Amino acid sequence: MKKHVKVVAAIIENDQQEILCALRSPRMSVPNHWEFPGGKVEVNESIYSALEREIAEELSCKIETFKEVFNINTHEYETFIINLISIKCRVVEGNPIPSEHSKLIWLKRENLASLNWAPADIPAVEQLINEQ
Repeated sequence: MKKHVKVVAAIIENDQQEILCALRSPRMSVPNHWEFPGGKVEVNESIYSALEREIAEELSCKIETFKEVFNINTHEYETFIINLISIKCRVVEGNPIPSEHSKLIWLKRENLASLNWAPADIPAVEQLINEQ
Protein backbone atom coordinates (compact mmCIF):
# COMPACT_ATOMS: atom_id res chain seq x y z
CA MET A 1 0.00 0.00 0.00
CA LYS A 2 1.26 3.47 -0.85
CA LYS A 3 2.21 5.90 1.87
CA HIS A 4 -0.03 8.95 2.29
CA VAL A 5 1.83 12.20 2.90
CA LYS A 6 0.18 15.42 4.11
CA VAL A 7 2.11 18.40 2.77
CA VAL A 8 1.66 22.17 3.02
CA ALA A 9 2.85 24.51 0.28
CA ALA A 10 3.44 28.26 0.50
CA ILE A 11 2.13 30.51 -2.24
CA ILE A 12 4.31 33.50 -1.40
CA GLU A 13 3.44 36.72 -3.19
CA ASN A 14 5.57 39.87 -3.16
CA ASP A 15 4.59 43.54 -3.53
CA GLN A 16 4.96 43.29 -7.32
CA GLN A 17 2.28 40.54 -7.43
CA GLU A 18 4.93 37.95 -8.26
CA ILE A 19 4.80 34.40 -6.91
CA LEU A 20 7.81 32.56 -5.49
CA CYS A 21 8.60 29.37 -7.46
CA ALA A 22 11.13 26.81 -6.22
CA LEU A 23 13.02 24.30 -8.38
CA ARG A 24 13.35 20.85 -6.79
CA SER A 25 16.96 19.73 -6.72
CA PRO A 26 18.13 16.54 -8.51
CA ARG A 27 18.38 14.71 -5.16
CA MET A 28 14.76 15.41 -4.11
CA SER A 29 11.80 13.22 -5.09
CA VAL A 30 10.14 14.53 -8.29
CA PRO A 31 13.51 16.12 -9.21
CA ASN A 32 13.98 19.15 -11.48
CA HIS A 33 10.31 20.15 -11.28
CA TRP A 34 9.04 23.46 -9.97
CA GLU A 35 6.90 23.65 -6.86
CA PHE A 36 5.62 25.95 -4.17
CA PRO A 37 7.99 25.53 -1.20
CA GLY A 38 6.80 23.78 1.94
CA GLY A 39 6.86 20.34 3.49
CA LYS A 40 5.27 17.66 5.61
CA VAL A 41 2.86 18.41 8.42
CA GLU A 42 4.08 16.76 11.62
CA VAL A 43 1.84 15.09 14.19
CA ASN A 44 -0.03 17.60 16.41
CA GLU A 45 0.96 20.50 14.15
CA SER A 46 -1.48 22.87 12.47
CA ILE A 47 -1.10 23.38 8.71
CA TYR A 48 -0.22 27.02 9.36
CA SER A 49 2.48 26.38 11.97
CA ALA A 50 3.87 23.57 9.80
CA LEU A 51 4.18 25.94 6.86
CA GLU A 52 5.86 28.64 8.93
CA ARG A 53 8.35 26.07 10.30
CA GLU A 54 9.10 24.54 6.88
CA ILE A 55 9.69 27.93 5.22
CA ALA A 56 11.99 29.00 8.09
CA GLU A 57 13.96 25.74 7.62
CA GLU A 58 14.01 25.67 3.80
CA LEU A 59 14.21 29.35 2.89
CA SER A 60 15.64 31.03 6.02
CA CYS A 61 12.89 33.64 6.19
CA LYS A 62 9.75 34.28 8.20
CA ILE A 63 6.29 34.23 6.64
CA GLU A 64 2.81 35.21 7.69
CA THR A 65 0.04 32.95 6.43
CA PHE A 66 -3.43 34.04 5.39
CA LYS A 67 -5.70 31.86 7.51
CA GLU A 68 -7.50 30.17 4.66
CA VAL A 69 -6.65 27.29 2.38
CA PHE A 70 -6.11 28.32 -1.25
CA ASN A 71 -6.12 24.87 -2.87
CA ILE A 72 -6.24 21.23 -1.78
CA ASN A 73 -5.15 18.51 -4.16
CA THR A 74 -4.50 14.81 -3.78
CA HIS A 75 -2.07 13.37 -6.31
CA GLU A 76 -0.88 9.81 -6.70
CA TYR A 77 2.79 9.45 -7.58
CA GLU A 78 4.42 6.10 -8.32
CA THR A 79 5.56 5.46 -4.76
CA PHE A 80 3.32 7.64 -2.57
CA ILE A 81 0.09 9.66 -2.43
CA ILE A 82 0.37 13.33 -1.56
CA ASN A 83 -2.35 15.48 -0.03
CA LEU A 84 -1.11 18.96 -0.91
CA ILE A 85 -2.59 21.95 0.90
CA SER A 86 -1.61 25.31 -0.63
CA ILE A 87 -1.83 28.43 1.50
CA LYS A 88 -1.17 32.03 0.49
CA CYS A 89 1.34 33.95 2.54
CA ARG A 90 3.87 36.74 2.47
CA VAL A 91 7.40 37.23 3.74
CA VAL A 92 7.51 39.35 6.89
CA GLU A 93 11.20 38.99 7.73
CA GLY A 94 14.30 38.22 5.67
CA ASN A 95 14.57 37.17 2.03
CA PRO A 96 14.01 33.62 0.75
CA ILE A 97 17.33 31.80 0.29
CA PRO A 98 17.28 28.27 -1.17
CA SER A 99 18.93 25.60 0.99
CA GLU A 100 17.27 22.47 -0.42
CA HIS A 101 16.08 23.75 -3.80
CA SER A 102 18.27 24.30 -6.88
CA LYS A 103 16.91 27.81 -7.34
CA LEU A 104 14.13 30.27 -6.60
CA ILE A 105 12.49 32.72 -8.98
CA TRP A 106 9.67 35.27 -8.71
CA LEU A 107 7.16 35.12 -11.57
CA LYS A 108 4.00 36.96 -12.56
CA ARG A 109 0.86 34.79 -12.68
CA GLU A 110 0.69 34.93 -16.49
CA ASN A 111 4.20 33.39 -16.71
CA LEU A 112 3.66 30.51 -14.27
CA ALA A 113 2.56 28.13 -17.03
CA SER A 114 6.01 28.40 -18.66
CA LEU A 115 7.58 26.23 -15.92
CA ASN A 116 7.66 22.44 -15.64
CA TRP A 117 5.63 22.01 -12.44
CA ALA A 118 5.47 18.98 -10.17
CA PRO A 119 2.11 17.30 -10.96
CA ALA A 120 0.71 17.81 -7.45
CA ASP A 121 1.23 21.59 -7.71
CA ILE A 122 -0.51 22.07 -11.08
CA PRO A 123 -4.09 22.62 -9.78
CA ALA A 124 -2.89 25.48 -7.54
CA VAL A 125 -0.88 26.94 -10.43
CA GLU A 126 -3.97 26.88 -12.66
CA GLN A 127 -6.08 28.44 -9.92
CA LEU A 128 -3.52 31.28 -9.55
CA ILE A 129 -3.42 31.89 -13.31
CA ASN A 130 -7.24 32.03 -13.48
CA GLU A 131 -7.38 34.45 -10.54
CA GLN A 132 -6.26 37.43 -12.64
